[in-house]
Amino acid sequence: MKILLLCNKSPWPPAEGGPIAMYAMITGLIKAGHTVKVIAANTSKYRVDPASVPEAFQKQTGIEFVDIDLRIKVKDALFNFLSGQSYHVARFRTPEFEKKLIEVLTASEFDIIQAEMLYMTVYNDIIRKYSKARFVLRSHNIEHLIWQRIAINTRNPLKRYYIKHLFLTLKNYELEMLQKMDGIVAITPTDAAFFEKHSGKTPVISIPFGIEFDKYKTTVNQPAETDLFHIGSMNWFPNEEGMLWFLSKVWPLITQEMPSLKLYLAGREMPDWLRNLNSMNVEVVGEVPDALEFMNQHAVMVVPLFSGSGIRIKIIEAMAAGRAVISTEIGAEGIRVTQGEDILIANTADDFIEMIRKVQENGLRQKIGDNARKLVLDQHDNSLLMRHLTEFYQKLSLLGRYGNDD
Repeated sequence: MKILLLCNKSPWPPAEGGPIAMYAMITGLIKAGHTVKVIAANTSKYRVDPASVPEAFQKQTGIEFVDIDLRIKVKDALFNFLSGQSYHVARFRTPEFEKKLIEVLTASEFDIIQAEMLYMTVYNDIIRKYSKARFVLRSHNIEHLIWQRIAINTRNPLKRYYIKHLFLTLKNYELEMLQKMDGIVAITPTDAAFFEKHSGKTPVISIPFGIEFDKYKTTVNQPAETDLFHIGSMNWFPNEEGMLWFLSKVWPLITQEMPSLKLYLAGREMPDWLRNLNSMNVEVVGEVPDALEFMNQHAVMVVPLFSGSGIRIKIIEAMAAGRAVISTEIGAEGIRVTQGEDILIANTADDFIEMIRKVQENGLRQKIGDNARKLVLDQHDNSLLMRHLTEFYQKLSLLGRYGNDD
């Protein structure tokens, strides 16, 4: 099949959750025998030098970039506020991206056009006009749910009011678009159940994030030192929110009890308050060249997430590397984990302290890590997932657009 992917950011380098998920999908589809073309937004939040993309990946995907400025503009934000349109989505609609999309659609025919995340569905009208392909949303999250949770956790009343407005307009758009797609690829069974409830007749399938296991060691040794680590982009608000909570509510208490315990923080776009942090036994590493190597150097991953949605790619990668993970229930959403077997769940400061105490026992740490790796091997094999996705797309090709029979 010929598949066109519209990406809200560059899939290269696969250095954070979204790009990692897109890169795994693209390479998986190519290995499954499909012809893949990529158009990616090159945004102010995740800017990539096109020349840095490996030549082999460029040839495989014919990747093309379109610059999109996602910086918040007061005039545009005010217009969307008054009009009731989603500002989150509107920022991705630009004349330059329209032009590139029309150029590609008039030059080639595709069987499937896949929007990576909700924001790229803003080009639905262009696709319907210039292509007969089935238009599919591959959803990494239930987007409005993230902002609903952020609104709930926001104390400032004016800020909460505006975030609630962003959540409601995004929700209205998301629920409307679900019924306009020809198919929906959810990243978790939980998300799939939500989409099935709200998408009318649109077919839905759950295809989780897939791992290419040849990049992970078959034998993963645990570090001798039991330390904690977190890795994630800090320009994604739920990550920053969660780490602020952890450092203020958990870390001061745990260091009183375990003064030698260390915490290592890695990820892109570290904010000033973290870079200037002067906290006992906390090392802010920042962006690392190899996330897997960083994980292999440390023992226990902490994921204090309270307002995310979808699936946490870094948790799956840490589990594949045989690392024990302590996460909130929200952080572990979409991964079929079992408390005390392949993960440790903590939702409060007291919970985190208790689980950090428990994981100091090397036997438990090793057990959780080993079981976590087995779970990922069983449920996140990318080649098997791509076969399931191919079958889904073949069925869509027999249906009329919008999921109805011709």
